[in-house]
Amino acid sequence: MIVRWSIVVCLCLAGCAITPRAPEPNASAPSETRPLTAAERAASRAAGRQAVRDFLAVIETVEPVAEQICKERSPQRNCDFQIVVDKSPDAPPNAFQTLDDTGRPIIAFTVPLIVAVRNRDEMAFIMSHEAAHHIRGHLQLQRQNATFGATIFGQVAGVFGAGNAEAVQAAQEFGAVIGARSYSKSFELEADAMGTEIAARAGYDPVRGAAFFTQIPDPGNRFLGTHPANADRVETVRATAAGMGL
Repeated sequence: MIVRWSIVVCLCLAGCAITPRAPEPNASAPSETRPLTAAERAASRAAGRQAVRDFLAVIETVEPVAEQICKERSPQRNCDFQIVVDKSPDAPPNAFQTLDDTGRPIIAFTVPLIVAVRNRDEMAFIMSHEAAHHIRGHLQLQRQNATFGATIFGQVAGVFGAGNAEAVQAAQEFGAVIGARSYSKSFELEADAMGTEIAARAGYDPVRGAAFFTQIPDPGNRFLGTHPANADRVETVRATAAGMGL
C-alpha cells in the first residue's frame, strides 16, 4: 500500500464517483465574501489536520483488510491496492477506483472529499466501497458491456444505415454508453454490500459510514442513471450488516 500525495495521472474507466451535495445557498448571506477571522482560520487549519489524520488512520486499517478479502475472493487479481490523492486545485469532492497500466488497483480521493467526510466510519465505508469494485471485477465487466453494446448497435446501424460510416460510429458510441450503464446500479449495490463487510472487518461501523449518502444528491431512478437511489443503498448496507450480526 502506498499513499501518494500527487495528482492521479493514470485514470482508466472509473468504477464510480461519490460527490457530496453542494451546500444550500444562504439567501440572507451578503454577496461579498467576508474575510475569515483569526479564530476561524485556526479552526479551519485544525479541521484540515484532523481530516488528514483520520484519512491516514483509515488507510492503515482498511487497506490490509481489503487486500486480504481480495486474495480470498479474487486471488487471480492484483490485490496490492494503491491509495492516491488528487491535489488538483479545482478538483470536485470525489472518490473512485481504477487501474494503472499494470493492472494494479488504485483508489483515488480528492482533497475536497477528504475534508467533506464527517468521521472515520464514513471514510472507511467509502474506501471499502471502492475496493469492493475491484474485488468484484466491475471495471472489467463494465468494459465488456460497453464493447458488447457498441458491437450490437453498430451492427444494427450497419444494416439500416446502408453502410453510412457516420451513422455506424454514432450508433457504436451510443451502444457503448448503454452497455456500460446497463448494470451500473447493480454494481454499486454489490460494492455497497461488500464494502459493508470490509469496513466491519476493519473495525468500523458501516451503517454509520453509509450515512454519508445523506450528503449526496439522490439520483432516484433516472433513465440510464449510474447510481441507485440513496434509500436502496442504505437498505443494502443495513441488510448486509444485519446478516453479519452487527
